[in-house]
Amino acid sequence: MAPKNERQKELVPMVGWRYDFVLWTLSVLVDLFFREVHPRGSWKIPRRGPVMIVAAPHANQFVDSLILMRVLRTEARRRIAWLIAEKSMRLRFIGAMGRAAGAVPVARALDSTKVGKGRIYLPDPVNDPLLVRGVDTQFDKDAQPGGLLVLPTINGSAANAEISEIYSSEEVRLKKEFKGADALKQLTGRSDVSADGKLINGGGGGKDTAPEFKGSTFKTAPKVDQTKVYDAVFRRLDDGGCVGIFPEGGSHDRTELLPLKAGVAIMALGSLAANPSSDLKIIPCGMNYFHAHKFRSRAVVEFGPPVEVSPELVQMYRSGERREATRQLLEIIYQSLVAVTVTSPDYDTLMLIQAARRLYNPKGKKLPLPMVVELNRRLVKGYTHYKDDPRIVNLKKSVNEYNSQLWLLGVRDHQVEYAKFSIPKVIFTLIYRLGKLAVMAIGTLPGLVLFAPVFIASKIISIKKSREALAASTVKLQGTDVMATWKLLVALAFAPLLYVLYTVLLTYWTYRNRVQGYVPIWVPLWTVMGFGFIFCTSITFAALRFGETGMDIFKSLRPLILSLNPSSANTLVKLREKRAKLSAEVTDVINTLGPEMFPDFDSARIVSDPFRDGPSHITPRFPRTDSPASSNGSRPITPQRGHTIAASIGGGSSAHGHLPRNESFGNLGSIDLITTRPPSRSRSRTSSSSELNRAGPFSMQGFSAITSKEGLEEVSKKIRGAMQERGKERSRRRSEEHSWEFADSGAITPASEDGKKNI
Repeated sequence: MAPKNERQKELVPMVGWRYDFVLWTLSVLVDLFFREVHPRGSWKIPRRGPVMIVAAPHANQFVDSLILMRVLRTEARRRIAWLIAEKSMRLRFIGAMGRAAGAVPVARALDSTKVGKGRIYLPDPVNDPLLVRGVDTQFDKDAQPGGLLVLPTINGSAANAEISEIYSSEEVRLKKEFKGADALKQLTGRSDVSADGKLINGGGGGKDTAPEFKGSTFKTAPKVDQTKVYDAVFRRLDDGGCVGIFPEGGSHDRTELLPLKAGVAIMALGSLAANPSSDLKIIPCGMNYFHAHKFRSRAVVEFGPPVEVSPELVQMYRSGERREATRQLLEIIYQSLVAVTVTSPDYDTLMLIQAARRLYNPKGKKLPLPMVVELNRRLVKGYTHYKDDPRIVNLKKSVNEYNSQLWLLGVRDHQVEYAKFSIPKVIFTLIYRLGKLAVMAIGTLPGLVLFAPVFIASKIISIKKSREALAASTVKLQGTDVMATWKLLVALAFAPLLYVLYTVLLTYWTYRNRVQGYVPIWVPLWTVMGFGFIFCTSITFAALRFGETGMDIFKSLRPLILSLNPSSANTLVKLREKRAKLSAEVTDVINTLGPEMFPDFDSARIVSDPFRDGPSHITPRFPRTDSPASSNGSRPITPQRGHTIAASIGGGSSAHGHLPRNESFGNLGSIDLITTRPPSRSRSRTSSSSELNRAGPFSMQGFSAITSKEGLEEVSKKIRGAMQERGKERSRRRSEEHSWEFADSGAITPASEDGKKNI
């Protein structure tokens, strides 16, 4: 066993009170930046025992981990140790917060790339694609076995390959060949390369490069030893802790998931190989944002069913078949992430899906964010499956034309309905909103002026950092994934300094002439200092709330003004008619193709069909999910050897193919200081039933029939178990209301007395 000081050197200890203090401090930023953050399926997180949270897509750099820390602490009473890039830990503030939260630093080879001397090419890409030759290179000095050769970035990605052997200063052999058509073009200078990375006109005999080709520039990356990282993760999991990882390897701003790194599978398999009885669970988590980098945006954090690694895969890993075991588990994890995220091939497809989703809800009902995410996910699956169908091709063309007309008019889809307003109603609405906007402006301007330096600084610095991140990345498209993080960091650093400056100026003004005589002589200066800081903070928060509402009102003015313009009004009326026609077409196509792809399409419908006559008989199936989970969470997914679990294409993304109801719909903005929603409701039976009554038109479906004695016994057993666990959870929560938990070590979530009896 390693000495104590060595153990602390390789593993940053997690101290409970420090973790909670950092989380409480930074959570205020989450509440300020995001308008809504909805956790969905948090009951699936085991309340005790080793857990790996696998989150994707990693679209918001450090903000992703902060949101999940808050959700897990609030919903599951767990502290999570994140794997964070060693490069980020070198940053002064990020490193301090990471160490306080018990984060595990991870070195990444691509973070340490350096420009290589000379140029490289493939002398024989057909017969020997692993051989790389250099011109004026110094492989013996610049590279090392196990390191990487990295090619220049093309189309937002840079190919890389691991070095197996170094023959000389100008010749190396790779462990695996470079993948992709772009890489082959870069290393051969030829353009006749197929999409799958093959030379079309063949070749061979060392004559496969273009005649005048001089090679490609390149970078080298060192070999990284991750032994200490794995040991740290194994120790946390062995102690029953919770470890978080973003398996894509880094943040990005793409619309699809990146290939997962093998590390997440190696950590899970290695932990179970060392301790098969640990009962490790892998929880997939989807980070679904609506404009991730924009101020006051929204997000849905969705947790999928636990993935339980099968003993067969663990045995494969222990017996030496590590590559195959890792591959299979990676595929399982990838499919579980697909089931809780909304991914699309590109940005245009995502815009098409969102437009189709709005058109499929022609009555204009405001759907809860989790339902919006679920509907987007189903539409993406359907579009991916039927994108070559002539009906889909024609519909895509019509929807894109409709989107273009909206952009030209400068209106949004929901504002097209203003075209049916009468002229008097338009005038009255416009005057009313202008008056309301004036009132909002009065409440916003003082805080806007006072806080303007922070807004300007955060905007400038975040843009600068996004450009730097884009230049240093091989996967980013625009670098927007780092903007939210830097906006929050700048605000966290500059806002207190600005408030202190204003307070000092107010105090000095009071000292000089009592603010032109308005402050009485008997008022001490220390009270002026306290008042000044509180006043500046309050003015800023008031401006935030008034400004948020005022901006929504301001955006609604343009379609009203267009409605008063005869030429624009006529265009708006035609656009409304086109929207109604498109809505019917979208609904008809979905109702035709939906049942072919989703067997429970009608019984698990999210949006009722407005074009059917008579009352809707659709009753979405929302299983009860507000009961606390058992100690092991919900029933896990147990993959078998050689078998991967495909993403659900049923009615939803849950294990049973239907849309599960969010048990809390709790916004992270539960801090009363600036919450946009009321505090989370009690989890009592009364509140649960009232929530069902609030479901509006979504009525509950009748219970399924139980046709066997075994089925009845199974249901009774589950009910008894759930009721027992619910009682334990209530007892634990009542005890926690009277005392705040400050544990010496946060690696293990402190168990209740009932939990100790089960150990």
